[in-house]
Amino acid sequence: MTSFARRARSAAARMHPELSLVSFTLLSHLEERHDCRASDLAAHYALDKSTVSRQVAALERAGLVVRRADPDDHRVQVLELTPVGAAILAKTTRDRRAMFAERLADWDPDDLDRFATYLQRYNDHTAYGQDTTPGTGVN
Repeated sequence: MTSFARRARSAAARMHPELSLVSFTLLSHLEERHDCRASDLAAHYALDKSTVSRQVAALERAGLVVRRADPDDHRVQVLELTPVGAAILAKTTRDRRAMFAERLADWDPDDLDRFATYLQRYNDHTAYGQDTTPGTGVN
């Protein structure tokens, strides 16, 4: 798991050297869910609002996200990807898929099926806000 985490951080640094893995996780979330508030991100990932605020500020400085008024409530600001942010995410997705295809190319199809099943089971158990493993800091 440590090796996996190190590779993820390294991949994030290659995408944009000034941004963290957390920043790219937030970018991916914004791509999936348009019109998202910073407080929504904090709640979803069980992060402190100040942490999300710093990450969002870095994403804005890099030109990857913008804030705009919520059309339903002009007191609220929502975040959205810029075209540059969307392009970086698309390239990252292509690169990541190519890397996985290369690493798994010689795996037996039955092994791939088992691996996918185990990953799905792991992800289902550790969904944000649902992991009750001692020491994770997430309830």
